[in-house]
Amino acid sequence: MAEISAKLVKELRDKTGAGMMDCKKALTESDGDMEKAIEWLRQKGLASAGKKSGRVTAEGLVDSYIHTGGRIGVLVEVNCETDFVARNEAFKELVQNIAKQIAACPNVEYVAIEDIPTAVVENERKIAMGSDALAGKKEEVKAKIVQGKLDKTLREMCLLDQAYIRDQNISVAELVTQSIAQLGENIKIRRFQRFILGEGIEKVESNLAAEVAAQTQAKVEPAPAPAPEPEPTPEPAPKATKAKTTRSSRSKAK
Repeated sequence: MAEISAKLVKELRDKTGAGMMDCKKALTESDGDMEKAIEWLRQKGLASAGKKSGRVTAEGLVDSYIHTGGRIGVLVEVNCETDFVARNEAFKELVQNIAKQIAACPNVEYVAIEDIPTAVVENERKIAMGSDALAGKKEEVKAKIVQGKLDKTLREMCLLDQAYIRDQNISVAELVTQSIAQLGENIKIRRFQRFILGEGIEKVESNLAAEVAAQTQAKVEPAPAPAPEPEPTPEPAPKATKAKTTRSSRSKAK
């Protein structure tokens, strides 16, 4: 395979207006043949897309996507140059597919690498430098390993660097580039926001068995002890009665 130099990539870019990565891929696929690379870019619809990338994009569309079950929602703004393209069904489909892509990529936080704050980049660099895999390696080797890990981490954070969910052979950036060539206008993903149900809310974990037992104990209170029965009052002794004497008994006595 022919070596693809930076000079060759720049030459192809100047001839076609395609992006640097697209030019490099075209030359790789064409084994360094310039004419074949140009033809490859034309077949992919990328040959003139780069020339439009500097145009102002003040129109566009804000669209939403709610995932099945309503647990994930996405808002995304995609810009184009004219209202005419913004109302085009192909553009609307592109925006909806981008919204679905965002919903499917939970680690994505930024549109492009240049959008990542410097503080975030430096923090990720420190994490990469603290890896145990660097122990005992030369400084120049360490630097390459750290940069490689950092680049990989940053790409995972960026929407444009993700493989397109409907065609894993292209990235989201390449999807946008193809749409630019198809619609004839510059297109940019400006911003997005993902919402996940319950995100950021701290859930109190509890032992289910203990919770049920506690609730049962609270509902069933012990019955009060019965009052002691009063001791029975003794009945009074019967009164003695005098025997009645009759006349007949007195007569007999006489």
